[in-house]
Amino acid sequence: MSIFESARAVVSADGGGAIDWDSVADAATSATPPGELALGEDTADAYAADVRDARARIRSVSGLSFDVPETVALHTRHHWVDANVATFRRAFEPMNQQPSRLPGVARTLNTATTAGALAFIARNVLGQYDPLLLADASDAHALYFVHPNIVAVADSLGVQFPRFRRWIAFHEVTHAAEFGAAEWLSDYLETRLRTGVDALADGTIDTAAFEELQVAMTAVEGYAELLMDEAFDGEYDDLRRKLDARRGQRSPLGAVATRLLGLHRKREQYERGREFFAHVAGERGLAGASRVWDDPEYLPTDDELDVPPRWLARVPA
Repeated sequence: MSIFESARAVVSADGGGAIDWDSVADAATSATPPGELALGEDTADAYAADVRDARARIRSVSGLSFDVPETVALHTRHHWVDANVATFRRAFEPMNQQPSRLPGVARTLNTATTAGALAFIARNVLGQYDPLLLADASDAHALYFVHPNIVAVADSLGVQFPRFRRWIAFHEVTHAAEFGAAEWLSDYLETRLRTGVDALADGTIDTAAFEELQVAMTAVEGYAELLMDEAFDGEYDDLRRKLDARRGQRSPLGAVATRLLGLHRKREQYERGREFFAHVAGERGLAGASRVWDDPEYLPTDDELDVPPRWLARVPA
């Protein structure tokens, strides 16, 4: 695998539309080593046990009723790219329906940009709860663990792999809990994503749709942090601290890529959402904070995220 193979895959982009998705997948995997997935039976069983334990513990502390996905997949980086290309393709399909003024140039540039983004994320992502947004109703949600990345990061942080693996599992299961508790959440996110992308396809920007999407995801990440504090069987401040330090030590190129892809905002979502829910839980407990999933109207607004008493005044206990 080399950057030259990746470039060749992009140049081969053909057909109509804004992005050649087949070439995106080829280019992203060509630019990314897959990593090893030679698992012993004990390791595969340990991932499954971590997920089961996380589900039981989160159900117990939160009172939320939810199930974990039937699909708990251990991925190489290439597996992760393939799974997420499908989601990106569904999300951005409206843009492929619009003619381009410079079809060849624009298509190649869009294909290269998307492939580069997926390749970068594939080398860094650890786990993912995938609600399969915009998929057919018959498609089930899924949990992915990118085993080579988890092993590599645990080693680079100097922490024990089993403990780090378990921490990642708990975090992803908190997201399964949120989507299970709020049956409306997938539709809410899908509607705003589709509205935003449709506007982009028409050459405009629907600021409200993207702001609502951003606020909702901040609530998702913040509540997950609150659940982790309550549910994880042990202290993990050292893990969070070491991961934050590792992000700060990225190469200049890696730091630029992080900013361009907006990945720095994910950490901001964690912190902003966590501060909001810490305040709410301090006033009303975990059950009171969980009210956010009872109705879309109970999602915090952008202002309320920074001033939690406004949310407390608006949403009944």
